[in-house]
Amino acid sequence: MDILVIGGGGREHAICYALNKSPKVNKIYCLPGNAGISEIAECVDISVMDFDAIRSFVKSNKNIDMVMVAPDDPLAGGLVDLLEADGVRVFGPNKNAAIIEGSKSFSKYLMKKYSIPTADYEEFTEYEKAVDYVKNAKYPLVVKADGLALGKGVVIANDFDEAKAALSDMMIDMKFKAAGSKVIVEEFLVGKEVSILAFTDGKTIIPMVSSQDHKRAYDNDEGLNTGGMGTFSPSKVYTKEIEKEVTEKIILPTVNAMNSEGRTFKGVIYFGLMLTSDGVKVLEYNARFGDPETQVVLPRLRTDIVDIFNAVIDGKLDTLNIEWDDNACVCVILASGGYPESYEKGLPISIGELDEDVMLFHAGTKSDGNGGYVTSGGRVLGVTCTGKDIEDARAKAYKNIENIQFKNMHYRKDIGIKLK
Repeated sequence: MDILVIGGGGREHAICYALNKSPKVNKIYCLPGNAGISEIAECVDISVMDFDAIRSFVKSNKNIDMVMVAPDDPLAGGLVDLLEADGVRVFGPNKNAAIIEGSKSFSKYLMKKYSIPTADYEEFTEYEKAVDYVKNAKYPLVVKADGLALGKGVVIANDFDEAKAALSDMMIDMKFKAAGSKVIVEEFLVGKEVSILAFTDGKTIIPMVSSQDHKRAYDNDEGLNTGGMGTFSPSKVYTKEIEKEVTEKIILPTVNAMNSEGRTFKGVIYFGLMLTSDGVKVLEYNARFGDPETQVVLPRLRTDIVDIFNAVIDGKLDTLNIEWDDNACVCVILASGGYPESYEKGLPISIGELDEDVMLFHAGTKSDGNGGYVTSGGRVLGVTCTGKDIEDARAKAYKNIENIQFKNMHYRKDIGIKLK
């Protein structure tokens, strides 16, 4: 099979890496891809939101047997619908289902209507009314842009001034453009965060192994929210008892709710969860593989990912027994200094000798034209290692980081330490 992957970050590199291990795959295309992905796939310089160019490329390359759409924007924009209308086999939810991530207002409505546990909330389209509400609110609280904001449209406000500033950024200054024209203000949940990805064909849903993300920019969960500074799998706090609770009260009800709403979901759903003293609650849904959760989940997948993609597309997920390695995986993100705010690009990356089993997933890199790489994004590389347990995998990752350098390189030193 020849497969086209839409996207160009660390998640897409991990997906291409998994596809490259399949004996069923003949060739991988990645659009736009990046310098690291180009080592295992043919990268095509087309934007993920240039739907006309993507359709033309697929039509002119009739050897492409499947398209896998990974990022949130093209999913929410309806790329899956357009390609399916062209007769293409596509892995990913259609626009009607991708709204579960594309609109936080919709996802909160869904959870409220179908009694799926989540934080209490209010939504606002007028800045003045939102400010009036937060004047007398209990702190800390969470301010969220309704639409897609690259994982950065969430602010934890510790007092009124911080809440007002966040509302002004989103609704007045339009920091996240149209995504911030409506905001959600919700209660701040206390507990341990866990990320669960699940395959579903709309009828059957199969959760993947658990993982834990580190959203804040700096050690000890300090600094601004980012797209994710590192992950590990499995989560030590996600016990069998909690897994049962999540399956019965969150995962199955969510898929059933989407069906009841006439929005059958086929693809991968990401459940961002908080384990609170009042039980497990949903922080957010994503309509796709999470980033960087994918980088620690897929390396543990034993079953051929092509078989899973086909089963989801064909509605035959119930025929598969998906198997995982009994190990652990840690990914540490190397970011540009200044991320998630302003940062310099085009900086040379020095990569020394790495251990043979290190997976170096490229997130924001470009070729320097001489066989090397330069930085091209906020999150640059994901140093990923497996081991017999979290501690073993973590030690391998940090040992290999010592052999990678670029100007102002920043990474958290505590990925995988807070296991409980």
